[in-house]
Amino acid sequence: MAKFINPFTDVGFKKIFGQEVSKDLLIDFLNDLLVDEKSITDITFLDKEILPEYMGDRGVIYDIYCTTENGEQFIVEMQNRQQVNFRERALYYLSHAVSRQGEKGADWRFNLKAVYGVFFMNFRLEDMPHKLRTDIVLSDRDTHEQFSDKLRFIFIELPSFRKEEEECVTDFERWIYVLKNMETLNRMPFKARKSVFEKLEKIVDIASLSKEERMKYDESIKVYRDSLVTMEFAEQKGRAEGLAEGMAKGKAEERRIIAGQLKRMGMSFDAIREVTGLSDSEIDKL
Repeated sequence: MAKFINPFTDVGFKKIFGQEVSKDLLIDFLNDLLVDEKSITDITFLDKEILPEYMGDRGVIYDIYCTTENGEQFIVEMQNRQQVNFRERALYYLSHAVSRQGEKGADWRFNLKAVYGVFFMNFRLEDMPHKLRTDIVLSDRDTHEQFSDKLRFIFIELPSFRKEEEECVTDFERWIYVLKNMETLNRMPFKARKSVFEKLEKIVDIASLSKEERMKYDESIKVYRDSLVTMEFAEQKGRAEGLAEGMAKGKAEERRIIAGQLKRMGMSFDAIREVTGLSDSEIDKL
C-alpha cells in the first residue's frame, strides 16, 4: 500500500499546492521554478471558478489560481492526458486572466500585471521537442528579443524527466523527482537539504488524512486509475485496428509474427485471435 498520496489525482494535487495551510509549498516551488528571476514571499488564492461577464459567454475553472504580493497572477494546472487543442486551451486560460484586469473608467491605462501559466503534463506534448520544461514567451520572430513579459507559459513534461534521486542537481529537479515518484516512495528525500520537504512529507502522508479527506482521495484515485485504463485501452485498440488492416494483406508468417508481438505486450488470447485469425493453440506455441 502506498505511503504517500498520488499528486496526479485532483485531490492530491490540490492538497499539495492548493491549500491555504500549505501555500508555502507552492511559493517554494514557484521560486525554484523561476530561480534567479523572482522571489515570491506571499500569495493569495483567488476564486478558481471565473463566471462569464455576459450571459452566454464561457466561464473558466482553474485547478489553482493565485496572485503574488505585487499583483502577478499564476495559474497552475495538472493535466494527466492529452486533450484536443490543449495549447489553445492554455492560451484561452491565460488570456482570460489578462482581460479580467481591465478596469472600468477613464483613468485605467492598461497597466497589466504578468500572468503565468504553469502546466504539469503527465504526457508528451505532440509536435514539440520532448523535454522536461518548455518556456513560451512573447518575442520578436527575427531577433528573439522579448516583446512583453506579461504573458508566459511554462509546460512541464513529466515523462521526459528520468533522473534518479542522486542525479538531481537543482531544487526544481528535486521537486519534480518527488512529485513524479511520490506514490512509490517509502521516505521523503531531500529533507536534510530543504525543510520544505519535511512539511511536504506530513501533508502527503496518507495516514494523516481525516476520514472525510480519505474518502475524497479514494474517489479521486479511482477516477485517475479509470482514466489510465481508458487511455491504455484506446491505445491498444488503435494499435490492434492498425494491425488488423495490415492483416488483410498479410501472409500466415506475418500473422504469427504480429501475434507473437501482441502476446509479449500482454494482450489476451481473445484479442490476438480477433486481430490475427490464429487459433488458441497456434498462439500458445508462439
